[in-house]
Amino acid sequence: MTERVVVTGVGLITPVGVNRSTTWNNLVDGKSGIDNIQSFDAEGFESRIAGEIPEFDPLERLERKASRRLDRFAQFACVAGLEAMDQAGLDMEKEDATRVAVLIGSGVGGILTLSEQFDVLRDKGPTRVNPFLIPMMLTDLAGGQVSMLIGAKGPNFATVSACATGADSIGEAKAMIERGDADVAIAGGTEAGICPIAVAGFNACMALSKNNDDPQGASRPFDADRDGFVLGEGAGVLVLESIEHAMARGAEPLAELAGYGATSDAFHVTQPGPGGEGATRAMNIAMKQASMTPDELDYINAHGTSTPLNDRTETEAMKGAFGGAMKKIPVSSTKSMTGHLLGAAGGVEAAVSVLAIAQSAIPPTINLNTPDPDCDLDYTPHTVKRGVVRTTMSNSLGFGGHNASLVFKAFED
Repeated sequence: MTERVVVTGVGLITPVGVNRSTTWNNLVDGKSGIDNIQSFDAEGFESRIAGEIPEFDPLERLERKASRRLDRFAQFACVAGLEAMDQAGLDMEKEDATRVAVLIGSGVGGILTLSEQFDVLRDKGPTRVNPFLIPMMLTDLAGGQVSMLIGAKGPNFATVSACATGADSIGEAKAMIERGDADVAIAGGTEAGICPIAVAGFNACMALSKNNDDPQGASRPFDADRDGFVLGEGAGVLVLESIEHAMARGAEPLAELAGYGATSDAFHVTQPGPGGEGATRAMNIAMKQASMTPDELDYINAHGTSTPLNDRTETEAMKGAFGGAMKKIPVSSTKSMTGHLLGAAGGVEAAVSVLAIAQSAIPPTINLNTPDPDCDLDYTPHTVKRGVVRTTMSNSLGFGGHNASLVFKAFED
């Protein structure tokens, strides 16, 4: 018998909050976390804005010595993972550690440390390079550090599928629990890529907004005047469990993870496939796995990057998946407030989709002032929509043609 999978804990670190509650409250209030870049001198860059988290202090949860040996993306993963475990009430001393998995992915890994150490190599020579460079830069070390921190000895690896990374991590963790390879999984995505080389690189491929004069209004998914995404940082981590395991230890599920679909466009490095065909298939797979029909879906957290091509194509993909029912399904892009967290986006937005059920609210899409005629759905502009939310979908689409969709349901025993 296939195990059903529930979410019992959520951990969030985003540009709108250093924890779950602050993030959620600011999202439903429509507050932007975008501002001028503070972490480096962005003078001369085409884009000088980002969703940074200057108030993040890893020492609130991590020991100083250990923290100094972690790149920022791994610090995010550890702190968000601990918050998710706290909410889940997961006590590793009472768990079979070999049955606890950790699947936390990242799109660019320890790019902060890597780029800094290139400067050290050039300016001071090879003998001055940080001896922890390699373990700090490796993408799998976010999950590796979490597993060592909490003592989890089950499967432990990182998925990397660009901006679909966090969603694929959660989906693969679901499959692992379903087939009986683990009872619990700490899963999601983390990213800390706001540095000169990343901003310059994304500018070079014409992906970022250049609306430097209006940072908080720059991320405007589905708006006719959108001109690119805004880079963000942070992490979103879930605690997933089989229902049997959660019930046995008296945990209270926040939602059930009922469906996961993953596909490839096989079309272009950065552009989505025509009409969003690949994304449509991912949504259909996830809905079929969840045994749901379109009229049962209460909310879609869209990938909604604020790039001209993505938003139009994703709109087409949602229509392709849900037909006429799509006109009645509320959609929103929380990237309008957080910016685009790359490999962490799917983890953060899956967490938001869970909280939408738990908190009975749909966060808005802010900055949607001039609707694009090609984007003609209900994107929940400006203001939170409150009321019972029983089913949600989170979509993530990544460079390389990756598509991932997750479906969550209100838990019913």
